Amino acid sequence: MRILLLSILLTISFSVFSQDSKEFFKQAQTKYNAGDYKAAIELYTKAIKADPENLDAVLQRGFAYGLIEDYKAAIADYTTVINKNNDHIWAYISRGSAYNKTKDYNKAINDFNKVIQLDPKNTEAYNNRGWAKKFLGNKKGACADWKKSKKLGNKEAKIILKNNHC
Repeated sequence: MRILLLSILLTISFSVFSQDSKEFFKQAQTKYNAGDYKAAIELYTKAIKADPENLDAVLQRGFAYGLIEDYKAAIADYTTVINKNNDHIWAYISRGSAYNKTKDYNKAINDFNKVIQLDPKNTEAYNNRGWAKKFLGNKKGACADWKKSKKLGNKEAKIILKNNHC
């Protein structure tokens, strides 16, 4: 009887947490879409506290941290998502971009390599990996990535190639 009662109470509390998490997430999205990233971060944090498995809230909070240029916090959130879902392409792209912003180009390249492994036609990964290679002094490698991106249909890559004299 005690076990049944405990099981029912846990089910109810998880349901309440889940509802709270969804409501906080919805409010956070409204703030995020309005450009109030700091308020969005607070609400995403509440959503995560209510449901630690809410990876959408963790990812979105990472995006918001990136937009206020708190790349360390953004990287931590993207890493949390990756640790729970090793195939999450957007978490790798976003973390790689944050690594580029912090000039940790080798880690950025590793993340973009993972994206390309998961999705060989991901032009954003080729473009961003190209930037990391360029900043490491590997112009030939950068140009190769941008050419691949252009070949896959990315129009931005054409401009990047021209501006970087590839």
